[in-house]
Amino acid sequence: MAQTVDHASVQLDVRGVQVNLFRGGSGRPVLFLHGAGGAGAWLPFHGLLAEAGFDVLAPDHPGFGLSGEMQHIECMDDLVYHYLDLLDVLGLDGVDVVGTSLGGWLAAELAVHSPEKVRKLVLLNAVGLDIWEAPVKDLFGMNPEETVAAVFHDPAIAASLFPAEPDLDFILGLYREKVSFARLAWNPYCCNPKLESRLYRITAPTLVVWGEEDHLVPIVHGERYVEKIAGARLATIPGVAHAPFLEDAAATAALLVDFLEA
Repeated sequence: MAQTVDHASVQLDVRGVQVNLFRGGSGRPVLFLHGAGGAGAWLPFHGLLAEAGFDVLAPDHPGFGLSGEMQHIECMDDLVYHYLDLLDVLGLDGVDVVGTSLGGWLAAELAVHSPEKVRKLVLLNAVGLDIWEAPVKDLFGMNPEETVAAVFHDPAIAASLFPAEPDLDFILGLYREKVSFARLAWNPYCCNPKLESRLYRITAPTLVVWGEEDHLVPIVHGERYVEKIAGARLATIPGVAHAPFLEDAAATAALLVDFLEA
């Protein structure tokens, strides 16, 4: 599925941090920002966007996947500046930005900080907002089975993404990513209380996409993003939960391609 477009994995030096970047396709650049999971791989979803005529850039955040350690990155603001530096290394003045979950929060912060850098913005089940009456469920307090149930509507999809018998390297990699996630999102949990009041700064046309079965991040978070970002609109995908780009890559990619090409 969506494997006909060649892609490459390259290593970049971004102010002393070694960053792994998957890149495939050609055309207008699309920067994909992954969530707390999903790093270290070129996914079918990436391939579908590349096949549609986009230059897909899918870096691993520092401390995730195949990238080096976080070093000077201790919070979301630091990660925003890291990505501004990454865009400078790549020689890109403006890109379409697609962010999912933690990466959606990052995408929103990037568009707030430097609106001129973001041509179009897509937020997939994004965290980042402090909505006390509808909090994001505590991933740090979940065991693996609970995490899978919270993130995926179809547990078979999750099973296909993990080895049947994880080895020590795989387990240590998961632990490393959970520590990196905690550095970014432990306290306050998965949000920036000031972000909502700053969303007015986003000037890019914005699409907010939500899996209808997401029980990890209530859809009110998507609705709030749409309310606070001028001209934003909400699209939902049935039968998927917190990771629509994994559970229904084709439907998610089709939504994004229509939006990005408009």
